[in-house]
Amino acid sequence: MDATLQGYVRTEVNDQGVADITFYHPLQNSLPARLLSGLADAITEAGRNEAVKVVVLRSAEHKTFCAGASFDELTAINDLETGVAFFSGFGNVINAMRKCPKMVVARVHGKSVGGGVGLSAAADICLATQWASFRLSELAVGFGPFVIGPAVERKTGVAAFTQLALTPDEWRDAAWGKSHGLYQEVFDTAEQMDEYLDKICARWASYSQDALQSLKKVFWEGTDHWDTLLSERAAISGRLSLTPQSKAAILAFKS
Repeated sequence: MDATLQGYVRTEVNDQGVADITFYHPLQNSLPARLLSGLADAITEAGRNEAVKVVVLRSAEHKTFCAGASFDELTAINDLETGVAFFSGFGNVINAMRKCPKMVVARVHGKSVGGGVGLSAAADICLATQWASFRLSELAVGFGPFVIGPAVERKTGVAAFTQLALTPDEWRDAAWGKSHGLYQEVFDTAEQMDEYLDKICARWASYSQDALQSLKKVFWEGTDHWDTLLSERAAISGRLSLTPQSKAAILAFKS
C-alpha cells in the first residue's frame, strides 16, 4: 500500500472536555500531507467545539513521537509549487495550534525529528518522557528548518535554535529540551507523564474559559504575521529542495 495513504488522525472528547487528537503512521509516526491536513483540521475543529476545554496532541504508541514529514513525498517534489505545498504542511498545523483558542498540550513520549520538533514547540505546554530526544535534520538534506523555525525559536531562543539548526546530525536529550524551554516537564515514565497530564487538563477544564482564551492571546502576541511568514519560509525550503545537492542528499537519507 502507498505509504502516503496509511495512518490516521483521530479525535476523542471526554466528559471533562479534553479533546485527545492522536496521529499515527506506521513509518515512525511520520506525517504525509494527508495526515498533516487532517491534523490541522482536527485542531481547528476542536477550537470551534464549545464542548472542548483543552486539546491534547499525541501520537499512537511507537518509540518515535514524530519522524517529521514524509520522505516518499519529499523525493517526489519536482517543481516549486509542489515544494511549497509540501513544506506548508507543518506550517498549517503550527498555525492551527497557534490560533486554536483552547490550550494545546503536546504529549511527547519518544523521539522527534524535524517537523515533529515543531509540533512540540507550537504547543502551549509540552510534556515529555526521558526518551524524548530530538534533532532538526533539515540542513543535512539540503535545506533548513525554515517553516518550524519561528515556533522553535519562540520557545528556545535564538541561540538554542541556531545550535539545533546547525547540528542536524546531533541528538539532544530530553533534559536539554527542558533546560532550553522546549519541554516544560520531563518524566521518567509515560505513566508518570500521563498522571500529570490528566491532572493539569482537569484543572484547566475547570478554570474560566474566557480567562484561558485571553491568556492564550497574550502568550502568542506578536505572531499574527505567521500565516504569511510560514508561507514565505515554505517557499525557501521548496526552492532549496529542488537543487541537485538536496535531491542527492534526500535520496541518500531515505535509503
